[in-house]
Amino acid sequence: MKYQTRKKALVLLADGTIFYGKSVGIEGTATGEICFNTGMTGYQEIFTDPSYFGQMMVTANAHIGNYGVNDEEVESDGIKISGLICRNFSFTHSRVDSDGNLKDWFEKHNIVAISDVDTRALVAYIRDNGAMNAIISTEIEDVAALKKKLSEVPSMEGLELASKVSTKKAYFVGDENATIRIAALDIGIKKNILRNLAKRGAYIKVFPFDAVFSDLEEFIPNGYFISNGPGDPAPLKAAQELAKEIIKRDLPLFGICLGHQVIALANGISTYKMHNGHRGINHPVKNLVTGKGEITSQNHGFAINKEETVQNENIEITHVHLNDHTVAGIRLKNKPVFSVQYHPEASPGPHDSEYLFDQFIDMIKTSNLV
Repeated sequence: MKYQTRKKALVLLADGTIFYGKSVGIEGTATGEICFNTGMTGYQEIFTDPSYFGQMMVTANAHIGNYGVNDEEVESDGIKISGLICRNFSFTHSRVDSDGNLKDWFEKHNIVAISDVDTRALVAYIRDNGAMNAIISTEIEDVAALKKKLSEVPSMEGLELASKVSTKKAYFVGDENATIRIAALDIGIKKNILRNLAKRGAYIKVFPFDAVFSDLEEFIPNGYFISNGPGDPAPLKAAQELAKEIIKRDLPLFGICLGHQVIALANGISTYKMHNGHRGINHPVKNLVTGKGEITSQNHGFAINKEETVQNENIEITHVHLNDHTVAGIRLKNKPVFSVQYHPEASPGPHDSEYLFDQFIDMIKTSNLV
């Protein structure tokens, strides 16, 4: 596609601000909460991360699509972002083990993407003014109509999205003869989480978002896991009740991201929508137990209330985000339960925090349930 023949497109923010760009050749309109990811690589894993469901992705890296796509490098069954906003969209790619180009992949999943946007200015604007709903469109003749459509998009605050991305029926991952069995609640689970558990000798049964404790208990698991996922954690009442039941029975429980927030809510700690969230693969976290720093992969727009966490005598803060000192990890005192706000499985991102999976397996082994 020749650069000069491409159709004009725009980004319209909820506050009325407009950024202009060009279509990559997939015509249409898309809506969602706008957010940005600062990662310099791993775009395919980002686009397929269920935690991004309902969100419009702005990539801070200037070049997107330059290494194409690989069928194995996905975190779910398809693209989960609502749309893509980037600076330079590469129509050709140069990677030996690529299975195709990004444009064809987006067309297959019917995802609108626009490029040639001043993403540096857009990221700075979101950073200063906060995450908000946005609409991208190649049908820009009637801006008033786009504004009306955007006004009808629900706020991410209070929005339950786990049901949109969770599995419809339970499935298994790993070696069925493994001695460690883990029941995982899928509220937007990434494939690499399951890979990390399986390669440590676990057999996992993944349950739908609305599964209750008795469903998971039938699997006779040695440990329980609550996954990452999209949307506001507060409406996930069933997941919170499940966490309460697991905790009440002193059973091993590990939560990541949305799962971390669900565990906090199950312990009476509230959550809140952040100004613009944490999304990228270079977020610094300090482990308060070891004193060591970790560079982490993060993707969340909600966080747990730090003051309430400090005041909760049953909970210890184990990790903090060094940029804004938000809570990045907790553990329950005298209970085999812990959680983190970030992604130790990375994909994309560094592997500094993979030890948390080892910690979970060790916790299961010492719980006398194996």
